[in-house]
Amino acid sequence: MLNFLQNLIPWLLSHGIKIFVILIIAYLINRFAKIFISRLVKDLVVKSYRIKNGKAQEKRAKTLEGVFISFLTVIIWVVADLMILAEFGINIGPLLAGAGIVGVALGFGAQHLVRDIIAGFFIILEDQFRVGDVVNVAGTGGLVEEINLRKTVLRDLDGVEHHIPNGEIKKASNLSKGFARVNLNIGVSYKSNLEKLIKVINRTGQELAEDPAWKDSIIKPPQFLRVDDFGESAIIIKILGETKPLKQWDVTGELRKRIKIAFDKEGIEIPFPQRVIHQAPLEVNGSKKKHQESKPLTGQAKD
Repeated sequence: MLNFLQNLIPWLLSHGIKIFVILIIAYLINRFAKIFISRLVKDLVVKSYRIKNGKAQEKRAKTLEGVFISFLTVIIWVVADLMILAEFGINIGPLLAGAGIVGVALGFGAQHLVRDIIAGFFIILEDQFRVGDVVNVAGTGGLVEEINLRKTVLRDLDGVEHHIPNGEIKKASNLSKGFARVNLNIGVSYKSNLEKLIKVINRTGQELAEDPAWKDSIIKPPQFLRVDDFGESAIIIKILGETKPLKQWDVTGELRKRIKIAFDKEGIEIPFPQRVIHQAPLEVNGSKKKHQESKPLTGQAKD
């Protein structure tokens, strides 16, 4: 025991101090690198990003920061670990050579990992989506919480977190990039006066866009676009407008409410589906009587 302590103390005074210094330097480099990368990425995004919008630039910068910082952190600590192993007297030359051979062997069985990394690289390079965007990818929709070279992390409306390997993303639909649209179809009665209807819709959309509580969310007021279809029991009207990203659902919900109030006030009917039932003639006191009844699909009698 005495011999062990006699050998340990000199080792700690030489190699132990070096290991401690390596850990401190690696920590400081990692910390200052994060600050440097964060500032550099923000400056580059502001100067070169094609979308001149503060929120979009912030999302792009946050995405790139996460990727660069995670990559650099791995490099710094791998180098630090190798230096620490050298202080323990381990020859890292054969270790590196062995790691290379193992890496080649694993490479043949890691095709999916390589595919994920390549796909992730192009997702980030092409700016297909960013942290904070709402997207549909690989059959799953949600808010992007994290992107790295291997996977994308989404959180859906139920709060469920989905981890999707980037290699499985064949099609990415970004619902929040640049701008979004109010795309609303409403059915109105065939007896409606279309000219009056158009004025009511346009007025309602304009009032919504001028409302102080909503004007910052709306780029172009929702307006009548066209008669989209002749339905079985209603004329289908299409309304279109433009909003800030992620605001389309809130604006559309408010527009529906205001249109219902305006239609009620103006006497414009939003019909519900009906079914006409024809029955075979019935014999009543030796004579046949034809019976016809019209009922709404809800089962309630119509006045």
